[in-house]
Amino acid sequence: MNKTLTILAALALFPAGAALADDDCAVPMADWQPMEAVTALAVQNGWTVQRIKVDDGCYEIDGRDAQGRRIEVTVHPGTLQVVEIEYEDDDDDYKNRSDDDSKERDDG
Repeated sequence: MNKTLTILAALALFPAGAALADDDCAVPMADWQPMEAVTALAVQNGWTVQRIKVDDGCYEIDGRDAQGRRIEVTVHPGTLQVVEIEYEDDDDDYKNRSDDDSKERDDG
């Protein structure tokens, strides 16, 4: 009986944990592209890099785009695919996610 309850409890928690992991990049470190490649990606896109860090298993570029807007770009460490771009203006924040290519307003 206890074993059944433990399994049911684990299964009940699994979907919530899976939903939280969607924003993470799950790639073994051995398969990561070097940080120099992330810098080259930024240069190719006309971005000025202020900082590159690792967040939730993804590379994150903080900097400015070619128009001078502050940006935060999430990059998949294995493929160097842009996962998300956040444009940070003085009044509003806008997000552009690669999975739907649409912009949405973030009032957070």
